Amino acid sequence: MTLYSYHVSHEQIPPRDLLDLVRRAEEAGFDGAFSSDHFQPWAGVQGQSGFAWSWLGAAMQATQRLTFGIISVPGGWRYHPAVLAQAVATLGQMFPGRIPWIALGSGQAMNEHVVGTPWPGKAERNARLREGAEIMRALLAGETVTRHGRIPVSEARLWTRPETPTRLVGAATTPETAAWLGTWADGLLTVGTRPDALAPVVDAFREHGGADKPVFLKMDVSWAASAAEALHQAHAQWRFNQLGSPVSWELRSPAEFEAAARFVRPEDMHEAVLVSHDLPAMADRIAACAALGFDSIDLHQVGGPQAAFIDALGERVLPGLRRRKAPAANFDPFAAPVTGSGR
Repeated sequence: MTLYSYHVSHEQIPPRDLLDLVRRAEEAGFDGAFSSDHFQPWAGVQGQSGFAWSWLGAAMQATQRLTFGIISVPGGWRYHPAVLAQAVATLGQMFPGRIPWIALGSGQAMNEHVVGTPWPGKAERNARLREGAEIMRALLAGETVTRHGRIPVSEARLWTRPETPTRLVGAATTPETAAWLGTWADGLLTVGTRPDALAPVVDAFREHGGADKPVFLKMDVSWAASAAEALHQAHAQWRFNQLGSPVSWELRSPAEFEAAARFVRPEDMHEAVLVSHDLPAMADRIAACAALGFDSIDLHQVGGPQAAFIDALGERVLPGLRRRKAPAANFDPFAAPVTGSGR
């Protein structure tokens, strides 16, 4: 059965408020929470950027059963992989089984360049991603690690380790990267809302070594009382994420993202955000994505009232998703408009 998590958007919401929201998500019936890990927001209008790793400890203490995940970068810029491994191990030891996986990516300049080191090209970033993951995996397995590669490590050892191991999942948005991750990552995290676009990414991962590994999805949604309001809040808060690669990996500040996104139109938001005021139609789209075999789907309300979103999904969407038989893989989620009747 697919699990469903609430997305913890540190770029948009103060960390104290996020504690209240994850408690609410637990009460509403979500299975987990998945956290971003930014040094800066995508744009000034979002206005926040709490330190995710210190927040995670507080959030696990504030809840009872939610599992937690996070996406981070082990490339040796903002975090050395040995430090990331220690953070994961400590949380896992304090809260056994509640941080079952974390996602690792190659990073964005806006977060990583702040430490003052050069920002390399994609090939080098990918090489550092894999090397960082290898260092983390060895440390979490109890090894003493010394390496003289791209990311030097000298006699590192984790003295506090969890009983339950944490999977190191790779993040990808293209079939090419997903295929590469299939050869070494413990699982796949991807992003999207359309099954037809997601299927090639998942298939590439499975066909290149990931057949028996879990796959996870982050879905960006914008739900409101009306179609117009849902579209407005998506554009106001999340148009900066419509730029795609390679632009979004190279921009260095919220001001640069704001400038680059000035020509993104409201109607463009439908490409990557599930914009809806119709909860049954939203549930159909989520179920169609779940039919691809995702172990967990993270639902990110990109704008608008978070508490109302949590309550609405907890009462009117999640129970139905868990009861229904998964639709066939060829189910057409676009037969009815997502911005339909408003039921």
